[in-house]
Amino acid sequence: MTTLRKVFFLGAAAAIFTLSHMNNAIAQERDDRATILNFKGIQYTSPDSLFYTNFRFRMQNRVGFSNVLDGEDNGKFDARIRRLRMRMDGYIYTPKISYSVQLAFTRGDQDVDDTGIANIVRDAVLFYNFSDDFYISFGQNKLPGNRQRVNSSGQLQFTDRSLVNGNFAIDRDFGVTFHLSNKIGNMPFNAKAAISTGEGRPALSTDDGLAYTGRLEFLPLGEFENGGDYSEGDLEREETPKLSIGGGYSYNDRTIREGGQLGKYVANPFTLKTGFADAIFKYQGFAYQVEYMRRDVDNPLNVLEEDPTEETYAYKGWGVNQQTSYLLNKGYEVAARYTYLKPHQQIADFERQTEVLELGLTKYLKAHRLKFQLNGTYTVKDGMYNNSNNKNSWGGMFQIELGI
Repeated sequence: MTTLRKVFFLGAAAAIFTLSHMNNAIAQERDDRATILNFKGIQYTSPDSLFYTNFRFRMQNRVGFSNVLDGEDNGKFDARIRRLRMRMDGYIYTPKISYSVQLAFTRGDQDVDDTGIANIVRDAVLFYNFSDDFYISFGQNKLPGNRQRVNSSGQLQFTDRSLVNGNFAIDRDFGVTFHLSNKIGNMPFNAKAAISTGEGRPALSTDDGLAYTGRLEFLPLGEFENGGDYSEGDLEREETPKLSIGGGYSYNDRTIREGGQLGKYVANPFTLKTGFADAIFKYQGFAYQVEYMRRDVDNPLNVLEEDPTEETYAYKGWGVNQQTSYLLNKGYEVAARYTYLKPHQQIADFERQTEVLELGLTKYLKAHRLKFQLNGTYTVKDGMYNNSNNKNSWGGMFQIELGI
C-alpha cells in the first residue's frame, strides 16, 4: 500500500491536468469537467488569449414540511437556502490546461454538522487534455460513482437525490482521475478510474488507506442530445430513443468516516466496498432511470472518534431507486419516484427497511437554470403502508432554483 501511495502522489504531482475540445455536453453543467466553450454568462479573456475564466452562481431556496405518524411529532418545517454556490472555470496559457473551482456558502452544503468545520471548498481541480477522447484531472472533485451522484444537483428533477444515493454514494475526494471516451464500432463508451485519499473534503492528512473507484458507461443507441445522459428529464425531447447503461465499483481501504468520504469520524478504520449499476432512457419527452447500489463492510459497527462511548455504524445493505417523467407542453414536467432500501441484519438495530414514494411537478423556465419544483413524499417503514404504522411519514417541498 505504501508503494501505491508513492506512485499516486508522485504521478499526480508530475502533471497538471484539464481538457481542451469539449463537445455539446458542455451546455449541461458537468461537475467532472471544466466549462470553457459555449459559455453564455460572465466571462473574461485576456488580450493575448492566454488566460480565460468564467463565473457563475446558483442557488436553491426552499420551504417544506414533514410529519412522522407517531402522534408525538407535530411536524417540522424546512425553510432555508439549500445551496448557494459560486463556480469559476477557465484555462491558463492553453485550453489544454484548465481548472474548475466551486465554493459552497450554506451550512448544509459544508458538512459542518459532521466535521465541526465549514468546508467551503467543494471543487478545486486541474485538468489536462491529451486528446479529444482522453483527459486527466488532479485535485478535489467528484469521484466517478453512481449516475445520480455524478449528475450536478442543479440538473435534478426532484428537490433532492434519492435515499439510495444518500446512504451509499461516494462523494468528492482528493486524488487523480482518468477519463476516456471512445467507441466500440458505432457505440460510444466512457471509462473512468480514480485513486483518491478516501476521507473526502475535510481531510487534514492522508493515512495508509486509499480509495479506488472505477466506472464504465455504454451508449448503445448513440450520444444523447446536448449531453442529456448527465441531466434528469428529457428536456431535449430526444427524436430517437437514447440509452446509457453504467456501472462501477469503489474500494475504500481503511476509511475513518462513516460513509467513506461522508459522515462523522469513527475511532476504528473500516473498509467499504460499494458496487453500483444504473441506466437512463429518454425518448420524445419521456425519461426513465434506475439505479442499484450495494455496500459491504466486514464489521459495520463502530464508535465515534469524539465520543468512544457512542455507537455508530456504516450503512451496509442494498437499495434500488427508479424514477420516470414526461415533459408536457409549456415547460411543465410530471415525475414519479420509487425508492427501496434494505439494510443488512448487522445494522437492524439502527435502520429499518424503507420505501419512499414521491411525486413531482416542475416548471422549467430556462431548462435547469431557472425552475420551480413541487414535490410530495410518503415514506414507509418495514413494508407497512397502513397509516397506523407510527414509523411512516409524509412531507412536501417547494423549491426555486436559479443560476447562470
